[in-house]
Amino acid sequence: MKILLVEDSRSVAVVMAARLASFGYDVVLAENGQIALEKFQESAPDLVLMDIEMPVMDGFEATNRIRKIEAATAAWTPIIFLTASHTHENLITAIEAGGDDFLAKNWPESILQAKMKAMTRINTLRQRLAENLEQLTETNRNLADTQNQLLQSQTMASVGQLAAGVAHEINTPVGFVNSNFGSLQRQVDDLLRVIGAYEAADADLAAHPERLAAIMAAKKAADLDFLREDIVTLMSESRAGLARVAKIVSNLKDFSQVDSADWQFVKLEAGLDSTLEVVASEIKSKAEVKKEYAGLPDVECMAAQINQVFAKLLVNAAQAIEGRGAITLRTGFDEREAWVEIEDTGKGIPPENMKRIFDPFFSTLPVGQGTGMGLSLAYSIARGHHGRIEVKSVVGQGSIFRLTLPRRRPEQ
Repeated sequence: MKILLVEDSRSVAVVMAARLASFGYDVVLAENGQIALEKFQESAPDLVLMDIEMPVMDGFEATNRIRKIEAATAAWTPIIFLTASHTHENLITAIEAGGDDFLAKNWPESILQAKMKAMTRINTLRQRLAENLEQLTETNRNLADTQNQLLQSQTMASVGQLAAGVAHEINTPVGFVNSNFGSLQRQVDDLLRVIGAYEAADADLAAHPERLAAIMAAKKAADLDFLREDIVTLMSESRAGLARVAKIVSNLKDFSQVDSADWQFVKLEAGLDSTLEVVASEIKSKAEVKKEYAGLPDVECMAAQINQVFAKLLVNAAQAIEGRGAITLRTGFDEREAWVEIEDTGKGIPPENMKRIFDPFFSTLPVGQGTGMGLSLAYSIARGHHGRIEVKSVVGQGSIFRLTLPRRRPEQ
């Protein structure tokens, strides 16, 4: 057991330190309260023996400051006051000052030894409690990680099944409608050529004024000149709409990677673009998206999971923006790693929340608007890829989330 002995009298300190050392204790000396604070933080003692009356800073003030230091870390160290008299008043004063007991300097060695044995038992129990707490904390952490992995697996399976179903259900009708539009386009062109050929004969109908009048009335009623232009526009816009639907399906497949759920070399920027299309409804009304791509080399990863990280970071960025703002997508790489940044102009993260944003179930959204699992799952996926997520934030200005991944999968 390590003991911090705070005593301004050098002769008393030397004698007492020798007695404690003879009991087998490690002793650190301090000659006043100010030095005691420094030694306390440096040596992390198991017990403090504190003199009361000392120069620079007395024992009561030093004890008060030690308790403030411990309050920030939830720690506790027994403090016994050293006093020349052991009255009830001194005991009460010692306890009110933050001490746990008092010890008269003139007490016999047997009492000192008994007190130290009691403190040793307390210290042993405290260490066991700390070990149990650490084990409990680790167990809770493992449970949270396990829950994260289960939720992540369920999410990925659901997204994959949804994307596969959507692709199957939409691709077939889109395919035949697109094919029909190709045929319809050719047939409309043929009809317009036929109409043009008939119009060339209008001069020949001058001898038949009734027929010519009927044809001209039909043209006017149909607004043939307008139809010629509008039907081409309608066909073009319809085919563009079909192409857009096909692109959405393609983005869903790229986002979920339904064709492959294993490690592979992928283009992160393409995955980011696909994910952006999938979550576009969450972003369009909130932010303008800017891209600053560096042309990343292929990165070995599980694409579906990394796209999930992109989705969660993009939605998180949109939710952080009040009114309308901007989201910047930025990439970069070096010889070993590649990174993707998602920067928003949102409200920023308060310092007190920075250490908790990746905790499971932590959310600043109103009840019912978030599970608190988004960033936790993103962090878990990044860690599973031997990567990391780093955050910089300024309240009132916005946040930057950076996902960094090794370019090659590390050997297991």
